[in-house]
Amino acid sequence: MKKFGKQQSTAGKILLLTFVVLSFVFAAGAQSSGQPSTGAQANLISDFEVNGLKVIVKRRTGAPTVSAGLFIRGGARNLTPATAGIESLMLSVAAEASKNFPRDVMRKELTRMASSLGSGSNEDFSVMSLTSTRQNFDRTWEIFTDAALNPSFTAEDFDLVRGKILTALRNQSISPDSALDALQDKVIYANHPYASDPNGTPETLAGFKVDDLRAYHKKVMQTSQLLLVVVGDVDPATLQKRVADSFGKLPRGDYKEQPLPALNFDKPSLDITNRAVETNYIKGIFAAPSLNNPDYYAMRVAMTLLQSKVINEVRNKRQLSYAPNAEMEDDAANTANIYVTANDANQSVFIMLKEIEKMRDSGVDEDEFTGLPGFFLTTYFIKQETNASQVAELARYELIGGGWRNSLSFIDKMLAVRPEDVQTVARKYMKNIRFVVIGNPASINKKIFVPTE
Repeated sequence: MKKFGKQQSTAGKILLLTFVVLSFVFAAGAQSSGQPSTGAQANLISDFEVNGLKVIVKRRTGAPTVSAGLFIRGGARNLTPATAGIESLMLSVAAEASKNFPRDVMRKELTRMASSLGSGSNEDFSVMSLTSTRQNFDRTWEIFTDAALNPSFTAEDFDLVRGKILTALRNQSISPDSALDALQDKVIYANHPYASDPNGTPETLAGFKVDDLRAYHKKVMQTSQLLLVVVGDVDPATLQKRVADSFGKLPRGDYKEQPLPALNFDKPSLDITNRAVETNYIKGIFAAPSLNNPDYYAMRVAMTLLQSKVINEVRNKRQLSYAPNAEMEDDAANTANIYVTANDANQSVFIMLKEIEKMRDSGVDEDEFTGLPGFFLTTYFIKQETNASQVAELARYELIGGGWRNSLSFIDKMLAVRPEDVQTVARKYMKNIRFVVIGNPASINKKIFVPTE
């Protein structure tokens, strides 16, 4: 559950075009090939509380692996500009060694069992995770709970982990795409909680001490701020006792999640960073509904359709760019974007904006629309193949999607999307586009990017 890169791979885009053609065939097969119904899925999932800690368990009888995640609520809202990155660093160092499992012992045990611990952070939450085989889950759980509750936070582990993160952060600006993402965050997240990068900055990380991690760990390890999700062949009653013996002994605390303000898309804008690159890197960002918004599903279809259109018009028909794209994020304060790398930035963006205009003004034809909901069914089932992906999905819905039960209605809601719904969300959200550019300012016609100025 780390903060993933913003852009989809080229292979993913090509795969999309293939799936769109065949998606209804595949989707029908997916629904008739033993996939549990919504009611059956719900029967596999149970939830309970232990001293204020909510636990969600999905039992997959016969599954050879078990995955779990201990999630910290709040994400960037837990941070300030001065503490950006401390939660991510704390979890990364905690996963290195613990009171009962020193570094070498932990590594040997995890390697012997082919188990793994991991961690990651994004704008809305963080996680410490485990994956193991079913037969090694008991021992892996011991390591996992000890790392979460009793991390060693040795100076050696702190220096090693922080050094690796600092190197990665300092190298971000080398890639034009990473520089574009950084510019996007600076512009779009200004005066918003998301402005505190969960991964931190070289300046904030350089200022942290080991004692800062210990203090932060103590602060967030309260059951009211945590969520535990487990997926695999695990008996919920047995797990409940184990949770009571470990995480259940934490203080309850009084954490209450603060409301997340909306991002500012009151008017279009253009921000350019002058850089000598072979081609201009461009992204246009606009508002999008979050997972708990009824518009989310129609917007997902709309963005997939727009993605197909920009690839066809910009790449296939005119060869203006190898990798144009359109996609939607999955944040609580959500956005969508169009993206292109092109020497002729003006023509590429003009064409992409025309496709948005057509979608807003004329909607989509039935034959264009056919297959897209089915594509989402196909990709949904593919993503649900691993226990780890199901842990992530249940947690995402629980934390930012109005509750884990809403995840069970994904298929029904996607199938309910109609062409008129796509036009409605296009009109509502695909406007006041805020462009960021890494490249040559002299090659950018501002009247194309921000036509209202």
